[in-house]
Amino acid sequence: MTLYDLVAPGPDTCAEPRYRLTEIRDADPLGADALLAALPAMNRDADVAALTVALRTLVPDLDRVAEWCVIEALAAMRDLGMLLGSLKRHGVQPVAAVPEVLPVLEELARRTDMVPRDTVHHYTTWNPLGPRQRMYTGHEMEAHLQEAVRMVFPGLVAALDTCERLAGLEPYEPGFARTLDRTAQHVQAMVDSIDFTITHVSPSYFARTLRPYFEEVDVAGRAWLGPAAAQVPLWLVDLTVWQCDRPDPGYDAFLAESVAYSLPSWRAFHAAHKDGVSAVSKLSAALSWETAHRLPPQLVASAHSLARVLRVLKTFRARHLGIARKAYGDDLRLYDQGSGGAPVALLRSVLDLTRDNETLVRQAAERPRTTAA
Repeated sequence: MTLYDLVAPGPDTCAEPRYRLTEIRDADPLGADALLAALPAMNRDADVAALTVALRTLVPDLDRVAEWCVIEALAAMRDLGMLLGSLKRHGVQPVAAVPEVLPVLEELARRTDMVPRDTVHHYTTWNPLGPRQRMYTGHEMEAHLQEAVRMVFPGLVAALDTCERLAGLEPYEPGFARTLDRTAQHVQAMVDSIDFTITHVSPSYFARTLRPYFEEVDVAGRAWLGPAAAQVPLWLVDLTVWQCDRPDPGYDAFLAESVAYSLPSWRAFHAAHKDGVSAVSKLSAALSWETAHRLPPQLVASAHSLARVLRVLKTFRARHLGIARKAYGDDLRLYDQGSGGAPVALLRSVLDLTRDNETLVRQAAERPRTTAA
C-alpha cells in the first residue's frame, strides 16, 4: 500500500486536489524534468548565470497559467520554487534577477490559494519519486530528508480528522478515549519520521549543505520562508489537544506566522478551532467535578488516552530538539533560527508546554479523592 493509497484513492473519490499526490507528482506543466535534473550540478558549481537562465526559461506566460487546474499550478510552483531557493542560496534574490516571474508567482498563489512561493509540501509530498525527483544537491541525505516528511503526511491527515471529531466530544463519552487512541496512532508517524531522520541525515549535512537552500525569498516586498519542517503542522494537533485555550506568547506568535503556509483546508481547521475548548481543559473540568472515591471508568480511560497522545507529542519534540541542538550548535550553524523562522529555544519551550500538559492530566487523574457526603 502506497502513501497515495492511504490519502487519496483516486480523483473520483477525493474532492481535495492537494491530496491527489500521484497526479501532482506526475504533472510537469513547465516541461522542467530535464532542466531540473541538472539543478544539483548548477548548485555544486554555484553557477548563478545558469540558474538565472533556467528560471527565465521556465517562466510561463500568464495565459498558460490561467488554463491550469490546481494540480498543474501546484506542480508549476514546485518546479519554479527549486530555482527560487537555489538562486537565494547563492546570494541572489530571484525575483530581482528575473522580474517576469513575479506575476506568475502571484497568479499561482491565487489559483492554489497558497503563499506565492513553494512550501514544504511542494518540496516533499508533491515532489516526484525516482528519476524525476527534484533536489537541490542530489545527495542521498537530501532524498532521505524528503522521504522523512512524506512519511508524515498520511498520519497527519488522519490525525486532523480525528481531532475534528475530538472537538465535538466530552470526556464522559466512550468516543473521547477511542478518538484520542486513534490520534496517538496517527501521530506516531511523526516519531517514526524523526527516528528515520536521525538515522539517515547527519546534522552537519543539514546545517552546512542543505539549510542554505531554505532561506526566505522576497516576493513583492514581503519575505516568504522557504520549505521548512515547521510547515508540517503538528501544531494543528496541539490546537485541539491542549493549545487553543492555553496561550503562550512565543508559541502563539510562531503559529500566527506559520498558519499562512498551510493547505487551505488546514487553515480552515485552525480558524474553526483556535477559540475552542481543548481536550486537556475538558478533562480537567470533568475531573475537578468528581468527588467520589473512585473515578468513573470512562473518565479514567479518557485520562489515560489523553496522556498517551501527549506522551507521543513529547517524544517527538524531545527528539526534534536533540537534532536541532546539533544542527544549530556553535560548531555547525550558519543561521540563528530554523528554516521555519523559530529559534531552537522555542522548541524547548513547546516541549516544556507539552510535558506540563501531560503532567497535569496524569496528576489530575491520580490525585486522592474522598467519598462525597
